[in-house]
Amino acid sequence: MTRAFDILFSLFGLVVCIPAFIALYGLCWLDTGSPIFRQERVGRRQELFVLLKFRTMKPNTASVATHLADASAVTNLGKFLRRTKLDELPQLWNVLKGEMSLVGPRPCLPNQLDLISERFSRGVFEARPGMTGLAQIRRVDMSTPKLLAEIDQQMLQQFGVRDYFTCILKTLTGV
Repeated sequence: MTRAFDILFSLFGLVVCIPAFIALYGLCWLDTGSPIFRQERVGRRQELFVLLKFRTMKPNTASVATHLADASAVTNLGKFLRRTKLDELPQLWNVLKGEMSLVGPRPCLPNQLDLISERFSRGVFEARPGMTGLAQIRRVDMSTPKLLAEIDQQMLQQFGVRDYFTCILKTLTGV
């Protein structure tokens, strides 16, 4: 059932946000000359896919988890985009394609072996990764792989349709 919501809401979001996409694309192009950031991530059943985001860091920045990246690589516009979560808007395309869900465990990098191991042992890779999830609401990032995998597992075992909408609402409102 959540896949139907994913399709409906991602399609709606892509259409409604066209003006925002155009404006942000232009601003990111002026900021870095390369507005769309593409990065390989680990998805459902550990299949790799290319995640899309608006670029928030200078081009040629090392491809590492955010908590490991040099903070000085984030542009001023990038700070704004991250704070408002607008950098995530292109992921609506990943959701529409079925590579992601609106709600699920955040997709990790292929080199985050500790997190991959923890998630694998808990069956987390049976779900599509999400644009947001319980860990994001609780402000748990990928720097604590075991805790993150535990929260991801808890979310997948306990979340229903109501939780899906609550998670989206809390993310959009910054709660």
